[in-house]
Amino acid sequence: MRPVTLCGFKAVAAAFARRPKCVQRLFFDAPTAPKTGEFCKWLAQERRVYRQVPPEELERIAGSVHHGGIVAVTERPVLRAPRFGELAEWQKLGEPLLVLDRIGNPHNLGAIARTAAFFGIPRMIIAKHPLQAQPNDAAYRVAEGGLEQVQIFEVVDLLQIVKQLPKHFLVVGTSVHRGKDLENAKPPRAPGRPVALILGNEETGLDPKLEGQCELLVRIPGSGLVESLNVSAASAILLHWISAGRPLKNIATRAPAET
Repeated sequence: MRPVTLCGFKAVAAAFARRPKCVQRLFFDAPTAPKTGEFCKWLAQERRVYRQVPPEELERIAGSVHHGGIVAVTERPVLRAPRFGELAEWQKLGEPLLVLDRIGNPHNLGAIARTAAFFGIPRMIIAKHPLQAQPNDAAYRVAEGGLEQVQIFEVVDLLQIVKQLPKHFLVVGTSVHRGKDLENAKPPRAPGRPVALILGNEETGLDPKLEGQCELLVRIPGSGLVESLNVSAASAILLHWISAGRPLKNIATRAPAET
């Protein structure tokens, strides 16, 4: 399986904090070298490669000029589906769930993961679908460590898992044409059921079958000069909305996500 290349100090530091055994190699430039001591010490103990390299080599390794002075080559996390009974376990924890319906741009996936981590959303479900972006190099770069804090689950049949959600979660979806204006909708609350927020594809929105499973549909009202926000921008507004009044937990202190 092709490894993931992480760029930028925040992304690399998050990987060392959450899944250090997955870090295979580390490269950095001279200005960043003073900040890498703990990383290099751990890699030396594990007899793994780390070294300072000139800027042109770092750019080649990263495959981008946007490397932030440091690049880590890591194992790609293995995505799995929720196990039997896990939805009920998540319900008991009272934490919101994020579901993505064919978000196709990896930059959007990374930005959404960063926002989810900011608001303490610990889990995200995506579909194993040709139109669904995967957690790749670009997504990790944009997430700036967020993909280390949010565990991603992947399912073959997204509709089937969404049909199971109402028993455990209050299912909220987005619809530009049918949704209730956010400014007129109170943050959703259902006793004993945290919110599961479903975000739809950048071009086509939510699949109608998924939309039909939602207990509440909302839209973000705007000027009308453009139809909608980019999905990553919309996710920030919506996650802030569903988090209103909810104490945010520091998920960085939890046990590392499974890989």
